Formats: sequence, structure tokens, C-alpha cells
Amino acid sequence: MAAGPVRHRPRGGIAVQDRTVAEVMTWDVVQARPDTPAQELARLLDVHRISGLPVVDGDDKVMGVVSRTDLPAPPGGRDGSPAVLRPVPRRPAGTATARGTTAGEVMTTPAVTVHPEHRVVDAARIMQRRHVDRLPVVDEEDRLIGITTRRDLLRVFLRTDEQIRAEVADEVLGRALDVPPGDVLVSVRDGVVTLRGTLPHEDDIPAAIGLTWRVDGVVGVVSRLVARAGGDGPPHTGALWRTRD
Repeated sequence: MAAGPVRHRPRGGIAVQDRTVAEVMTWDVVQARPDTPAQELARLLDVHRISGLPVVDGDDKVMGVVSRTDLPAPPGGRDGSPAVLRPVPRRPAGTATARGTTAGEVMTTPAVTVHPEHRVVDAARIMQRRHVDRLPVVDEEDRLIGITTRRDLLRVFLRTDEQIRAEVADEVLGRALDVPPGDVLVSVRDGVVTLRGTLPHEDDIPAAIGLTWRVDGVVGVVSRLVARAGGDGPPHTGALWRTRD
């Protein structure tokens, strides 16, 4: 059974699958220190027209990330009186708060980072899995060297959900795995592919999942595939897989 990569090659001959973060990231990064005041953070976001920025220590190592939603509400209450910013205790790792007076108090930590040699498709999957819109890019010593955003990655893919669905159905299921039409239904939402249906053999399930991951534009695969016992008879029950990197 053939199981080679299924790839869409844009003009220029370089597969999207092979593009790296270094090719799409921003090298000149707007950043903050942990003692940067919240008001200055808001000013930086407005001036540079960005929605978030990394927070680094004295060695340029990433400590966390601040987004607009992490910042305190603008000064001024319902009656027009100035709002008071109050410090809050440091949060557990991986959480964020809407109040605080400095970057160190409002940032989300630890930051999710990538390296420049990582593939764009892998960075996109990390964003989807970790529910983040930007990834600081670090060197081998974890020092900040750039940043990549969801928009950067979307510029590379430029594929609609329908284009992805058609390639999975036609190339992966139809041509590579020779699955009869109608046996497996393919749906795609925001680059996440869901496979529902029956395959002849148990080994066909990981093959279908693996080939689907290789289709350009795919950032996640949810498998609700089942296999028929011995290739015939009723499908096995309880075969619900969700793939992760």
C-alpha cells in the first residue's frame, strides 16, 4: 500500500511543508522588561500596532508574553474618576491575569517558544494546540531573536478549509489508501481535519492520520475512524483517536 507524502507545491518548487520559522518570522522584536509599567506596555502595543509582545530578562531570555487582554482596563471608572491599578500576587505558570502594574505581573508565563529551524507547519500546530497567537523565537541558549505570529503563518499556507478537505479526500483517502468513496467523511475547520468512517484494517487508521498530517495547511487531525475486524464484518467499537504532536 503506497504511503508517500502528499504535498501541494507552490510556485518556486519549495513545499510549504519544508518552510521554516526563520523564513517568516519578524527579526526586529518589540519587547519589554519585567519592570516595564503597564501604561508603557499599552503605549508600545498602540504605537507599533501589535497585539502582544515578549518579556525578557537581562540576558534576553524570554520570561513570558503580554497581550492586550492581559493589561488592566484603561483609567477611568463609570463616574469618570481615575481607576487605581493594584499589584497582584504572581500567578502560577501558564496563567494570566487582567490586573497588575508591571509586565512581570500581567504576563502569561511560561512563554511558549520555537526555534528558527522549526518548520512552519509545526509552529502552526503548536499555536493551535496551546491556544496562542504568537510565538517568540529563541536561539540555542533560549535568547530572544525574533517572533512569529498566526498571521505570518497564514501567509505561508493560504489554503482554504475546502482545499484541504478536497486534498485529504482525493489524494490521501482516494489515491494513497484506495478508500471507497463514502466510507470516510472528511470535514475541516480552521485547518483541523476530522476523519469519520470505517477503514478495512486497523493499520489503515495510523496511515490515514499520518498522511493527513502531511497535507499542507493541516494544523490538527481528529480521528473518529474505526476498522472492520479482519477486513470484513462489523467495525470495532470505541476506536476514538485524537492525534497530537
